[in-house]
Amino acid sequence: MTKPILLSTPHMGSRELQFVTEAFETNWIAPIGPHVDAFEREFCQKVGSSHATAVTSGTAALHLALKLVGVGAGDDVFCSSLTFSASANPIVYEGAKPVFIDSDRQSWNMDAKLLETALEQRARLCKLPKAVILVHIYGQCADIDPILAACEHYGVPIIEDAAEALGATYKGRSPGTFGKVGIFSFNGNKIITTSGGGMLVSEDASITSKAKFLATQARDPAPHYQHSEIGYNYRMSNVLAGIGRGQLLVLNDRVAARRRNCEVYQQALAHLPGIEFMPEASWGTATRWLTCLTIAPTAFGVDREHVRLALAEAQIEARPVWKPLHMQPIFQNYDRVGGEVAEDLFDRGLCLPSGSNLSDEDLHRVIDAIVKCARS
Repeated sequence: MTKPILLSTPHMGSRELQFVTEAFETNWIAPIGPHVDAFEREFCQKVGSSHATAVTSGTAALHLALKLVGVGAGDDVFCSSLTFSASANPIVYEGAKPVFIDSDRQSWNMDAKLLETALEQRARLCKLPKAVILVHIYGQCADIDPILAACEHYGVPIIEDAAEALGATYKGRSPGTFGKVGIFSFNGNKIITTSGGGMLVSEDASITSKAKFLATQARDPAPHYQHSEIGYNYRMSNVLAGIGRGQLLVLNDRVAARRRNCEVYQQALAHLPGIEFMPEASWGTATRWLTCLTIAPTAFGVDREHVRLALAEAQIEARPVWKPLHMQPIFQNYDRVGGEVAEDLFDRGLCLPSGSNLSDEDLHRVIDAIVKCARS
């Protein structure tokens, strides 16, 4: 039976089990504990942030971030359109309204010029957004400097969604550390995983402190259970934090492996007519969390969907790039700025298997299946 090749699977090492075993032996199982404290501290050291709060998911971190910058009912929040729905769902949790911003072709991330124009127009109308969620997709940073400058000019805080970009760099710095708040994900398909988990980082200690308070059911300091605010059950467990500590030790290796995957694919496929890989923007280093390409059907001979189905037939998982949020049924009634670039990337884009534990044999199976499509 042919072994399936999946898109992006967990890649465990030996240290993770040591930390988890320590959690069991000391009976630190519940949320909070020494591994949580250590994971937060070590994560800050890795990305260059001052303060962090470990939580149950990237979505939970983003939800808390929105609350902590003051987003509430009726507010507008600008958000990248070419991303997963979890980047915008927490906006709606708070009764706010997303406004979706198109991508540039250089990075596939939020178009800085479109954002600046939109902020200028909103300022004239006295309807500035309460925040901007800047998403760094597929392991590549957006062009942060002009986006940060525009938001600072209008006094709009940036929340960086770096869920897919841990290990990437922008001009030598980690994404997630430029805005008022940054969030990361450790979902099972990410470069490092805690099974399920996320991290919120900030240079403002009051933000991460309040995040910890809200994430632990907003319990007031009292001998009994007392609550003056609505809280959430969002704190990461000590067991999962142990996994995260072990994974963090091999982050650089995992990034190197995924970048190598992309290089192998490019060497074998970039010469084919109609094939273009997601560019690596000049301002930083991408992790290639997922290797993505676009297919021009007229030049290649078949379209993206034909290739995806051919790969599926060969027991190879591949997926279209993110369907733009402004095209999603649940968000179709919200405003957008542009959208044509994101729509085109979705129409022609394909994500290839990219796990750091793929073998050379796996990579060449994927390559051979795509080459056969070009010849069909």
